[in-house]
Parts: sequence; structure tokens; C-alpha cells
Amino acid sequence: MNHKEIAKQLIPLLGGKTNIVSATHCATRLRIVLADDAKADQKSIENLDGVKGAFASSGQFQIIFGTGIVNKVYAEFAEEVGIATGNTAAHNEAVKKKMNPVARIAKTLSNIFVPIIPAIVASGLLMGLLGMMKVFEWVAPDSPFIVLLDMFSSAAFIILPILIGVSAAKEFGGNPYLGAVIGGIMTHPALLNPWGLANAQPEYMNFLGLDVALLGYQGTVIPVLLAVYVMSKIEKGLRKFVPNALDLLVTPFVTIILTGFIAILAIGPLGLIVGDGITTFLNFIYEYGGLFAGLIFGGLYSMIVITGVHHSFHAIEAGLLADIGVNYLLPIWSMANVAQGGAGLAVFFKSKRVKTKEIALPSALSAFLGITEPIIFGVNLKYRTPFIGAAIGGALGGAYVVFMNVVANAYGLTGIPMIAIVAPLGVSNLVNYLIGFAIAVVGAFVVTWILGIKEEKE
Repeated sequence: MNHKEIAKQLIPLLGGKTNIVSATHCATRLRIVLADDAKADQKSIENLDGVKGAFASSGQFQIIFGTGIVNKVYAEFAEEVGIATGNTAAHNEAVKKKMNPVARIAKTLSNIFVPIIPAIVASGLLMGLLGMMKVFEWVAPDSPFIVLLDMFSSAAFIILPILIGVSAAKEFGGNPYLGAVIGGIMTHPALLNPWGLANAQPEYMNFLGLDVALLGYQGTVIPVLLAVYVMSKIEKGLRKFVPNALDLLVTPFVTIILTGFIAILAIGPLGLIVGDGITTFLNFIYEYGGLFAGLIFGGLYSMIVITGVHHSFHAIEAGLLADIGVNYLLPIWSMANVAQGGAGLAVFFKSKRVKTKEIALPSALSAFLGITEPIIFGVNLKYRTPFIGAAIGGALGGAYVVFMNVVANAYGLTGIPMIAIVAPLGVSNLVNYLIGFAIAVVGAFVVTWILGIKEEKE
């Protein structure tokens, strides 16, 4: 494959250099912001060598190449167009300008929580290792290994506000280190750490006639998000009129002192109420909705993926982990994802087109590994009936995992990799996850096979 030649062929099909605002890439897709999406010749782009699909979504025109190829095409594409590589902040701003308010919020939350995923996954795996060491008595209960692993596994959740503070400040245009300070204030040792201490009662302090609970926000999500958003607004506002000579002294000082008071006195308590409300609402649906909740969430999740809003769910899942210690949403999302792979396999066996087969098989396998965009946009959505089959398979699998109370101890992994964060919670949890996996895949495959596909000739 000649990556440079593909990059050259893409430019006129995207409306020329003047129509290309910015570009970046993810694991599988070239993501391009166009001045006018209508100028892109999607059908011709999809017929290019190496292209597995193309679609416009979330303010970007996205071209699927696959892992190991997209980065090489991007390097040549950026050079041909004259785009500076690595400037993701500018690209994200260009994307947001083309989004509606709801999609913009979802994109913002995605940008904040996706970088934190490695820390959460590592903590989940460490918790699993710690649990197995205790259950199978590999070492004595008072062993230093137990003590140290307990520290390692809980650290990410205890300092979660600091991690969010750094990431959120970057996204909101503030200083990330000031964001870390705000997270540090909200997790200060002088405040009671409620993480893992459900019955602990905080002390109270009288501040200007107000009774302020000395309660920390370890493991919380919404309070620090709101606090860092306010911090970024204060910081940017100060920089507009503070002289450059005094900026280093005045801006950080005033920003921290103002945000600190606002966070502890108002934002923190309000954020806890909002976060607890979301968790209570989800728990109510999960507990009383049962199979119906799994059917709806599992069936509709892939439709949410199309909009790009699904990444915002990381914030909700992080809140669940902080509040109740487990994530019961991720197994449902996983069922929807692997169902797309099952439908893609049916397309592979049903299709008579060579190019469709070339795209369907590897894309289906990537769905089993948790990456669904290639199969959704490159195959299933294109032929419609496979997408319907996948929705039905996802609904069936989702209903099963909800009925069997399958949960995870982290977020960010679906499909086969998710086994790593499901297995630590028990053998029955793992077995039921795998049964749900099979139900989703087989259900999607069978429905797609029955519905068939209507494809154009080679």
C-alpha cells in the first residue's frame, strides 16, 4: 500500500486543501474537520485502496483505515495538506465549533475521561489480583503483599479528583497544575476521606455563620468537574486584565483562593447531591427495570455510538465505581459492541463482494476487542439490516447480563479484553459475562442471516 499516494488521492475527494480545516487520527480512523462536509465524495473515498469505510459524525469526516495503517496515512496526509501534527487541542476546538450543544458536552467529557482510562483499568486489575490473593490464600492476610497491593489498587480512586483536575483543566483551557491543586484541596487529609467509609461522619466548622462539613471528595467526579470549570473561567478572566509583569504572582494566587472557597462552600456539596442523584436514578432503573432495562440499553447503545455521545458515559461509570464500587453499565455496553461483531461475521459469510468480505472479517474481530466503529460504519450501518441484527443481539445479551447482575471493577474495556476486569469479581460473574457474550454474538449473527443483506454488484 502506497500511503503517500492514498493521501494525495484523498485531498481532492475531500473538497481540496481549502476545505480541510484540521486533521488528526485515533487507533483506526483518520479524523478530519471540513469547512463543508457536502464537498466530500464519500462513495469515491470508500473505493480507495485500504479504506474500510467513511462517514461524517460528531463534527468530523472520519475515514476508517485500521490499526497500523491510519497513522502512516495521516503522516503523509498532514504533510500534503500542510497541517501541523500533534496539535490535538486546536483540532478539538475545530470539532466543537461544528457540534450542537449536547454533542459538544459529550465531546468535552470524552476528552477529559479517556486519558484517565489507563489508570482506572490498572486499578481494576490490581483489585482483581488483590481479591484473588485473599480468596485463594496465596499469602497470609497480614502479608506485606496484601498491604501494598491494597495501597496500589485504591490510589487511583482516592486521587481521582486530582487526575480529573489535570485533565479537565487542559480541556477547559486552564492551567493543568492549578487544576491538580483544586483536586488536591478537595482530597486534603484535613477532610474526612469517605472512600470506603460508608458510615463515617464528618466534623463541622463554623465559617461566617455557615456550618461547613469537613468532608473530602476522594473518588468523586462531578464536584471536581464543576470546580475546575469555575477555576478555568476565573483564571482566564483574570489574565485579561492582570498585567503580564504581575501575572505569575496574582493570577494563580487569586484563582486558587477564590476557587478553593467556592469549591468547599458551594460546588462540593452541590456536586455530591447531583452525583448521588444520578447514581440513585441509575440504581433504580437497574434494580426495578431488570431485563427490560438491559434490553433497552443493550439495543440502543450502538445508536448512541453513532452520535459519539457514548464517551461521556465514562463520567457516569466513574461515579458508579466511586459510589457503589462496581460498574454495571459496562457489561451492557460490551454486549452491544460484540453484537456488532456477530452481525459483521454474518455479513462476511453472506456477502458476495470481495471488498465487503475484506472489510467485514477484520472489522468484526476488532469489535470483539472493543473497537466497533469500523464494523458499524464500514459494514453494518451501510447495509442497515446487520445493524438491526446487532441491535437485537445487543438487547438479548444486555438483558442477560442485567438479569445475572454481571458487573466490572473499572471502565474503558469491552469485548474480550473486558474479561480482565470481570474475572476478579468471581467465577460466576465471569461465566455469566461469557454466556451473555455468546448470546449477543449468536443472536446478532442469526438475525442478520435471516434478514439478509442487499448489496450492490462488484
